[in-house]
Amino acid sequence: MTDARVEATARLHFGFQNLSLAHQRLYGGVGVALDGPSFVVRARPAGGIDVVDDADARGDESDLAREYARRAVELLDVPGAAVTVHERFPRHVGLGSGTQFALAVYAAVAAAHGREVDVRGAAPGLGRGGRSGVGVAGFERGGFVVDGGHPTSQFTTARPADGEWAVPPVTARHDLPDDWRFVLVLPDADPGRSGDDEDASMRSVVEGADPTLSDEISAVLTRRLLPAAAAGRREAFGGAVAEIGRLNGAWYTDAQGGVFRPPVGRIVEELGEHPVVSGVGQSSWGPTVYGLTDRSSADRARDAARDALDAAGVDGRVLVAGVRNAGATIER
Repeated sequence: MTDARVEATARLHFGFQNLSLAHQRLYGGVGVALDGPSFVVRARPAGGIDVVDDADARGDESDLAREYARRAVELLDVPGAAVTVHERFPRHVGLGSGTQFALAVYAAVAAAHGREVDVRGAAPGLGRGGRSGVGVAGFERGGFVVDGGHPTSQFTTARPADGEWAVPPVTARHDLPDDWRFVLVLPDADPGRSGDDEDASMRSVVEGADPTLSDEISAVLTRRLLPAAAAGRREAFGGAVAEIGRLNGAWYTDAQGGVFRPPVGRIVEELGEHPVVSGVGQSSWGPTVYGLTDRSSADRARDAARDALDAAGVDGRVLVAGVRNAGATIER
């Protein structure tokens, strides 16, 4: 038993392959792991559960850290853990904070107790991987990830209770070039949907999803996106990602007030017109907007993102992140 430190990074979620009950597999996430922002969590063995949050957390975020620590201790069947959260990134903005936080706490507790770090096996008990498997796969190995979704017969219009599913298998994974950069626009807008609100919205979307959109997405994925990822062709990859995002948005039009939720649509439109950005879209429920560029054009893409915020009439933050082609860092 020893002290352990875990660093887990954000991910982008480009969309799902299918939301229609007419097909045998439901969901099927497509996304990519980023090299930041990060969660940094430390843990050491203890006789009970003690949580210290040094990351300027609100009260509910500290409560969440304690809940994840409690679940980790139960899943691992250990006496307890002292957990400290040193860094975090915002919740419910489309960067996958919930999964990365839960898995980082679990991995730190497991490593501190000298246990095997099996995040894929533990994720359902932590309430993660119930729709998309991108966050779990990103924690494991990073990179660009496509998962195989869940059996439609198991999920119908709602995910099962926590622990009663398996994380979707990875059906494709590629390292992406080191010089690729994603410009991230985080507008000052209401958080994306989560919890019961997200469940209700997804249920409504799935019940009315047009199955023909799944066929269109499949064509883009297999004929454009996967070949571009394998060959490292940035502009082709960006164009395919943007198209998958737009097609996904057609499913969500009623649930979020448009193909992209306000004010994301205006930001996507403005940023997408800039010549150094090859693919623009909304990550998950937003409000984070992403655009793909490269290292040499990152400063111009950052300026274009700020201009897009101004055009939309909203404040916000702009970040630039690379691709993380490796899993989370676990140090004992």
